[in-house]
Amino acid sequence: MIEISNSMRRADAARYIRETYGIPCVATTLAKYACIGTGPVFRKAGKFPVYSRDDLDAWARSRFSEPVQSTSALCAYGYQPAEDVGK
Repeated sequence: MIEISNSMRRADAARYIRETYGIPCVATTLAKYACIGTGPVFRKAGKFPVYSRDDLDAWARSRFSEPVQSTSALCAYGYQPAEDVGK
C-alpha cells in the first residue's frame, strides 16, 4: 500500500532522483520510461502517475554498477560502452 505522504508526481520524482542520487532525470524521461517499461514502478491517482519514495529508491539503486577500477571491468557486469550501444 502506498503511503500518501511519500507519493510524488513525475516532476517531483525526477527532482528527487537527481538530488538524491545524482542521476540525470527529468519528468519527460520518466514518462518515456513509463511507456516502455524501464522506469520506476508507479501508480495512478486518477489521471496522474505517482511514485513512492521506496520505488524510486529501488529503481535508482538498480541503475548503479558494482564498484570497478576500470571501464573494461564493466564488461564483466554486462555494461556496454556508450559508443557500442545500439550496434
